[in-house]
Amino acid sequence: MDNYVGKRLDGRYEIREIVGVGGMAVVYKAYDNIDDRLVSIKVLKDEFLANEEFRRRFKNESKAIAVLSHPNIVKVYDVSLGDKLQYIVMEYVEGITLKEYIEQQGVIPWKEAVHFTTQILRALQHAHDKGIVHRDIKPQNIMLLENGTIKVTDFGIARFSRGETRTMTEAAIGSVHYISPEQARGETTDDKADIYSVGVVLYEMITGQLPFESDSAVSVALMQVQNEATPPREINPELPVGLEQITLHAMEKNTGNRYQSAAEMLLDLDELKRNPSIKFDYTYFVDKEPTKFINRESVTGGIYGVGAPHVSGGSTSSNVNPVVPEKSAKKKSNLRRNVGIGVGIGLVAAIVAVLVFLRLFTDILGGDNLTVPNFVGKAYAEEIDGNERYDDFDFDVTYVSSTTAEEDEIIKQDPVAGTKVRKGQTIKLEVVSKGTMAEIPEIYGKTLIEASELLQTEGFTNLKAETQFSATASPGIVLRSDPEQGSEADTSETVLLVVATDESSEKVTVPDVLGMNYYTDKSSVEQFFTKQGLKIGSVSEKDSSEARGTVIEQSIRGGNRTNKGTTINLTVSSGATATNTGRVSITLPNSGSTETLRIYVANELQKSTDVLCNGRGYSAEIRGTGSEVPIDIYIGETKVYDAKADFTRSTVPLTGVNVYPYQTSETTTTTGGFTLPW
Repeated sequence: MDNYVGKRLDGRYEIREIVGVGGMAVVYKAYDNIDDRLVSIKVLKDEFLANEEFRRRFKNESKAIAVLSHPNIVKVYDVSLGDKLQYIVMEYVEGITLKEYIEQQGVIPWKEAVHFTTQILRALQHAHDKGIVHRDIKPQNIMLLENGTIKVTDFGIARFSRGETRTMTEAAIGSVHYISPEQARGETTDDKADIYSVGVVLYEMITGQLPFESDSAVSVALMQVQNEATPPREINPELPVGLEQITLHAMEKNTGNRYQSAAEMLLDLDELKRNPSIKFDYTYFVDKEPTKFINRESVTGGIYGVGAPHVSGGSTSSNVNPVVPEKSAKKKSNLRRNVGIGVGIGLVAAIVAVLVFLRLFTDILGGDNLTVPNFVGKAYAEEIDGNERYDDFDFDVTYVSSTTAEEDEIIKQDPVAGTKVRKGQTIKLEVVSKGTMAEIPEIYGKTLIEASELLQTEGFTNLKAETQFSATASPGIVLRSDPEQGSEADTSETVLLVVATDESSEKVTVPDVLGMNYYTDKSSVEQFFTKQGLKIGSVSEKDSSEARGTVIEQSIRGGNRTNKGTTINLTVSSGATATNTGRVSITLPNSGSTETLRIYVANELQKSTDVLCNGRGYSAEIRGTGSEVPIDIYIGETKVYDAKADFTRSTVPLTGVNVYPYQTSETTTTTGGFTLPW
């Protein structure tokens, strides 16, 4: 991996430091000296320049981001796709990843999680409207700014949604905790794959844990396809029911049951924000017994034997018929008679119901009712089949395989023991049968999902996967199995699949060779690495005040653990004095007056400007060479800043800050403390 720190790309972008390293690219912080702004530059690693697949994916990312313009997506400013260097210039985002924030907070308050998810969905809706599917949504690819703004990054494996597929043999294995079931199976993916990943991210925020975790990535991939996640409220009971429903609806295995768009999920989140007690109904069913119209007269006639009373309207007057009182008395008499009939019929119905209950569910009235015995745990052929004790029952037997019960053992019955049934009732039994013999198909060299489907087709349903480090096979590829492919095995047996991974179980500690001279003591430096089973890769030079050949950087820091056989790249001093850039920050006094601010680097005036002393922060760049360089800042005639800077480091540290009489601090990135908009 070439290190571009200290270099200038195309005469415009001054590379200052590495801010991130991904699978196929390195991200640098840089200064655009034409537009006078900080930028992020993603540079394709040198080792992938000759790989057509990686070049295509890198080009896809540049095409994807170039058509996007949204406040929740990092902006792209420039793209260079040359033969010797390929890079994308993007907006520089000062913040931390959402993954880091989750690790800091543990469980994120649900309102804050909804705030973040809403922004992610808005970004995805914009991308989906442009025909772009991200396909790698995870907290590591989401930046969180200090004010709570979300920025979606890394469209490195994005696809224009015209039906391309991606299999488990690609780098998806690294994001396996967040990929959709259809991605794990290598099927065609669309925008609903992003919805699933958003659901997983939301799940992780509100519970503090991932829905599926295992010792190996391949096991997690199988769980994504086959298992259901634990409901979030079982982990965090404080969550609203509606939020749990939204989360699980986004994580439906079947794409048809999932949210069909980011906009659809956004609508439900908006409803939840307005009414946190809301409950959603995502169950769709067909009523097989539609509502029937019942005639009112038929109801009243059926109960009382008379028609429903008819009431006529009319106005009152002095010419009222004098016989009305007699009619009223007759009406009351009829009412009492009808009530009496109704009560009598009700009593008869109650008695009949009691008799029916006693007949069907107890032995009080005798009859042909029987109590179902407990058959579970018995041997069907030996104890049940042909046994005269059970002649009053009919048995419907289904043979199943089991890894825990003995052959011929009954493991389930329906109805359960103790149930009252009629003589001749059919009892359903599940009986363990020795599985049929079948051949293990050719699965070596196939992906885990492909191998699993082939085995299931042959009748093997008990599958287990474990990983093994391989320096040659792609992650996710089946290396071997037990029983072996081509051999005969019982379909009830467990088939163990050994799958390739690029993570070695044999970890070693990286030696620290910083300060050693690679040119004058090369053999000693190499020996440190070979003793640990590590290799030295590229050795590049960088301007520094250190003696020529002094190791000033290594691609993996000393003391860290890594796979045995890993290659470590070194950066040594060229012997030339390096010029580097840093930044100082102070808080201005709140006097309301305008004063002259002067910055001295190594006792030389580097900046002089008039500032309004309004109590706000002030930040400025400084440039210099060497270490232990004095930095002094004056406001008027008062010295307010006194520190030392080390310009030999890629990130310039400031030490010994002594500020009087004003408060100041080094620039740091913080999160939290922002106000939600609802």
